[in-house]
Amino acid sequence: MKKIILVFVLLCSFSCTEYVDKPKNLLDETQMSEIIADLAINDQVIFSYPKTNLESGTRFILKSHNVKTEDFLASYRYYIVKQKMTDIVENAQKIIIDKDPKSEKKIKGETQVKDVELPTPKLERR
Repeated sequence: MKKIILVFVLLCSFSCTEYVDKPKNLLDETQMSEIIADLAINDQVIFSYPKTNLESGTRFILKSHNVKTEDFLASYRYYIVKQKMTDIVENAQKIIIDKDPKSEKKIKGETQVKDVELPTPKLERR
């Protein structure tokens, strides 16, 4: 009986070599970093302009990178399970710093963002 249980446990452990299968249209790590950097910038725009639509910005980013939502989500899950997201996010932070060098202090947590009043648009009546 012990031998049967041992064989069963060994079969189960060897049959489950991967928790998540590699997606068919896996995005490479560089492309994932670029998309995540753009999504982070989009997220900050939402904080600056609260009445804007986050979903339309996300769709635009994925469309500009020629990526389907399902492919992005499958790749995201895959990299999370494989524990590669830390490197991807670090590369995304470098991309953001390259685009806006002033953001380095905020990304590294060295400064706090103060409340900034945004200019209100002047509406003209005709």
